[in-house]
Formats: sequence, structure tokens, C-alpha cells
Amino acid sequence: MDIVGKRAWFFLISGLFILPGIISLIVPPAMKPGIEFSSGSIVDVTFEREISEDDIRTELARLDHPEALIQKTGENSVFIRMDVLEPGVEDEPSERELILDALGENLSPVTKSEVDTVSAIFAREMVQNSIIAVIVAAVVVFFYITWAFRSIPNSIRYGTAAIVALVHDMIFILGVFSILGKAMNIEVNSMFIMGIILVLGYSVNDTIVVFDRIRENVARNIDRPLPGVVNTSIMESIGRSLNTSLTTLFVLLALLLFGGPTIRGLLLVLAIGVGVGTYSSVCIASQFLVIWETGELGRFFRRVIPFMRREPAGSL
Repeated sequence: MDIVGKRAWFFLISGLFILPGIISLIVPPAMKPGIEFSSGSIVDVTFEREISEDDIRTELARLDHPEALIQKTGENSVFIRMDVLEPGVEDEPSERELILDALGENLSPVTKSEVDTVSAIFAREMVQNSIIAVIVAAVVVFFYITWAFRSIPNSIRYGTAAIVALVHDMIFILGVFSILGKAMNIEVNSMFIMGIILVLGYSVNDTIVVFDRIRENVARNIDRPLPGVVNTSIMESIGRSLNTSLTTLFVLLALLLFGGPTIRGLLLVLAIGVGVGTYSSVCIASQFLVIWETGELGRFFRRVIPFMRREPAGSL
């Protein structure tokens, strides 16, 4: 089967799947941030009896919190997200106490409550640290793969191809969560960042499996053109990659169905990442090596960037 010969189709398919996500990321808000990435307070309340969301929304609007987002997490429990609740000053009660007292008196007695607040400064730091963590992980991956494949010509291309596949995976996942945030109010939080970093590791592992087979076949067939070597290597390793990915996906889907809501975001990132990571290892990273080797990459840039075709000043 000539997988390498269909590389143009793979790039086209990736572009078509990534494009809606990019458009969604451009349209503000790009994503729906969780409380870790935007200041606010979360109140988890359990009542003695069942209370409707509309009753809670009406009561919170009366307490000057019409922006509150309310979601039932059980028959008698609700999850409320709102602006930062102000602490008490001297003898005055805090906003937290006022809201819980009002809910308990006007709706139903409160049997359990938990309140978490994140300031704007902490939220900004979380965003910055998350971006830095992902960038550092990508840089380490680039240098490690370049070093690990130093025994074959142009090892830097292998590190670059791995990063291209990682960027492909990250853009796809971010686009999917951007669409889900607009359509289903799914938030990105610290679990999302944890999932992104785990996907980085999984995708790189899958890519290294294919690259390692390419390295072995390059050493055995020095004079053979790289496209043929890459195609043979993919065919020899694709069964292992698919079996590993499918096994992992079955476990993740089972956890998604029966796991708790606190880890659902993490599991969703991993499930999407495992699928797209397997695809990118075979159809993006490996094909990127081929188009670089055959000169297709350079020809593409010369077509897309007009100034690369300009002749030096004074030339005839």
C-alpha cells in the first residue's frame, strides 16, 4: 500500500478538519476558560430538598449576581460560578456568608457548601505558566529527537517533523475545545493543560516508534530513496501503533462513560489526542520528512511567499 504517495491527501484532510477550529479560535471568545484561567468564585451547594435552577438564578439576581452560571450536579446539589465574592470587612459578613444564608432561608436549608475563589492575578499567572510549560515541553522534544537520531543524515529534520506533528495535534485539540466551549459550554481548566502535556508525550512516543523504524531501514538500505523507506517503515509499524491506540481509546471511553465529572475534561482531551496523535505520526510527521527530502516543501514556500522568488537587485 502506497501511503506516502497519498501524502497530499493527508495534508488536505488535516487542513479541512483543522480549519473550523481555527475559525472558532478567531471568533471571540476563543475558548471558554475555567476558573483557574479567569478570576471568579465557585460555590458548590447541597440543599435538604430539590431546588430548581430558575429559583437559584432568581435569588442570586436579587443578590446582585445576575452573571452567575448554575448547573445541577445532583438531585439536591448545584454548581454555581460567579464573579469574585468579596471578603467580609471588620464586623460585616462576607458575600459568601450572605449568599449561603439567603439561599438557605429563602429556598431550602443548606446541608453542605464549598467555596473556591481565584483572583485575577493568579489566573494570569496560571495562563502564563501553562503556555510556558507547553513551549518548554516542545523544545525539549525537538532537541531530544534531534540528538537521538544523530546517527542518520539530517537528524534535525526528524526533530522538526515531530514538532510539526505536535503543533498539528495542539491546533486540532484547541479548535475542538473552542467549538465545544461555544456549543456546549465546555471549559478549559488545569485538567485540560494536564491532558495537553500528556498528549504531547503520547504523540511523541508514537512518532518515535515510526521514526525508529525509518532509522533502521535507512541504515539497511542506504541507496534507497527516502519515500520508499518511509512507506515501508510505516507499513511495518502501523499495526503496533493502531493496536496501542485502540486499546488506550477503549479504556478512555470506558472512563468517560463511568468516571466522575472532575476528570471528564482530562479524559476528553486524552481521547481526542490519542486519535489525532496516531494519525499525525503516520500522516503528518512522516510525510513531512518526505516532502522536505524531495524538495516539495521548498517549492511550496516559493509558491506561497512571493518575495522568495525575487531576484537580487542588479541581476539581469
